[in-house]
Amino acid sequence: MRYWLLAAVLALGAETALAQQVFKDLHEVKKKETIFGIARDNGLTVQELIDANPEMNQPGYELKKGDVIKIPFKKGQEPKDNVNPMAETPVKVKAGVTDMRNREIRIGVMLPLHNDNGDGKRMVEYYRGVLMALDSLKANGISTDIRAWNVPEDKDIRLTLLEDHVADRDLIIGPLYTKQLKPLADFAKNNGIRVLIPFSINSTEVYDNDCLYQVFQNGNTLNESYVFRFYERYKNSHVVIIDCNDSTSTKAPFTSTLRRKLEQEGMTYSITNLKSSEAQFKKSFSTAKPNVVVLNTSRSQELNLAFAKLNGLLLTSQGLKISMFGYTEWLMYTRQHLDNFYKFDVCVPTTYYMDPLSPRTTRFNQKYRSNFKQDMQKYHAKFAATGFDHAYFMVKGLHMYGKNFFGASGTVGYTPMQTPLHFERIGNGGMMNRTVMFVHYTPEQRVETIKF
Repeated sequence: MRYWLLAAVLALGAETALAQQVFKDLHEVKKKETIFGIARDNGLTVQELIDANPEMNQPGYELKKGDVIKIPFKKGQEPKDNVNPMAETPVKVKAGVTDMRNREIRIGVMLPLHNDNGDGKRMVEYYRGVLMALDSLKANGISTDIRAWNVPEDKDIRLTLLEDHVADRDLIIGPLYTKQLKPLADFAKNNGIRVLIPFSINSTEVYDNDCLYQVFQNGNTLNESYVFRFYERYKNSHVVIIDCNDSTSTKAPFTSTLRRKLEQEGMTYSITNLKSSEAQFKKSFSTAKPNVVVLNTSRSQELNLAFAKLNGLLLTSQGLKISMFGYTEWLMYTRQHLDNFYKFDVCVPTTYYMDPLSPRTTRFNQKYRSNFKQDMQKYHAKFAATGFDHAYFMVKGLHMYGKNFFGASGTVGYTPMQTPLHFERIGNGGMMNRTVMFVHYTPEQRVETIKF
């Protein structure tokens, strides 16, 4: 099955509602490919291909390997309105049916879907994951109608909201940028549309708008959650905070929240420094209790130094018990530090994790490669897997419960690949994802996830 991207064409005037153009496919340019060859292979004229990709008209334009270009339908073969592009057999909107449990679920995606920068590339991958989820749901009898709009950072989203088929959506996924949220949130409130905010947004709209589902918690909320779970796990341990002399560190809010909690609960802790002498360093550790080490930076180079220091300490104090509590960024360093992660019983707090060795991950990687003729980008969080989890959870929930779906975990019978979701209402406002977990590297050389 091919996946189609519905994108917005540029408006001719600021007052004009944007018309929606439908594209057949996205094509990643390979080495030595030409505009002429791509047009010929898709049964198009060169001009038809250029019309679908206006950037080709810009002076000095060069087609480069890795570029993603739009492939339009041949003239006269465009899909008719109200056709679900995800279905092999067209699915028409059922007139008069308002309960989404008895019809297809209508989804809109409003993200930067382009190849101009990192944001666009990551969101294209996320969108592909959404499409894969809808494909899987279709195999289970759940029909969907999806439309997507390219909404880059400099786009006035209010123009997108004027387009056809926006107001009839059941769910809109987006936006990526904070400045676009309020217009979308107000529009959703007026039209009874749920909005899933998939990534970090610096906004308080979720506290006032009951249509919003915010996936990412803000930093303060996460720190408090991590610290609470830390206390529950290590309350019988001695905490050692190591100053790593990193002037660029952003972890002060976490360590200060942690120290405040330890003091409130009467837990013992000590502070030492990576540059301390071996004797002074050793004095910071307890021989009567297990020790849990916390660094005040997430950087790999300081982590490497800390492991060297701790391994040296164990050579002279073999009865010492030491574990470590890390940061989400450490997931990027797993290959480099895996043996030490196991040795020091490391726990990494995070809101996402995808086991690279699981059969399910292998199948997903293979399916993505088969569908899109390329691998996912090399980030520790796989954006396609995130898109899959978000779309599968939300759409299945809406199909099962309709307007009574509030996003609690365990209500849709879906085990996420990477991003668990459990939404709770914020006062009289919208829903906030409250899921956190620890990725635990055990001394028995296993990796387990502890979900809260």
